[in-house]
Amino acid sequence: MLAVMVEFNLFKSSPDAYDVEAGTALFTEGEPGDVMYAVIDGQIDVTLGGHVVEQVGPGGILGELALIDASPRAATATAGVRSRVTRVDQKHFMFLVQEHPTFAIQVMAVMADRLRHANEARSSS
Repeated sequence: MLAVMVEFNLFKSSPDAYDVEAGTALFTEGEPGDVMYAVIDGQIDVTLGGHVVEQVGPGGILGELALIDASPRAATATAGVRSRVTRVDQKHFMFLVQEHPTFAIQVMAVMADRLRHANEARSSS
């Protein structure tokens, strides 16, 4: 299982944060996406084919590919426990990239870790 080490602290005080109960899906594999999520508290399980491939905890992000391309969601994200998250749409994402240049680098680091992990999993099967 993947453990991404980049932590995003920009969202801790987000006025748009909301709670999700355990078992609530943030998004489902194959559906269109237009937002990413930042986890403020709790844990979001990312699954492919019913298998948990990553657990995203406080300070983590998920669904960021939706802001980069228009492809369907590549995985399903479900709250593993009661969690607090915030949605980040394209406009907010672009603002963060402009105002905090290191934010873009951090997002790329997360994407690179996930791609590397996917490649390793594919080559070991």
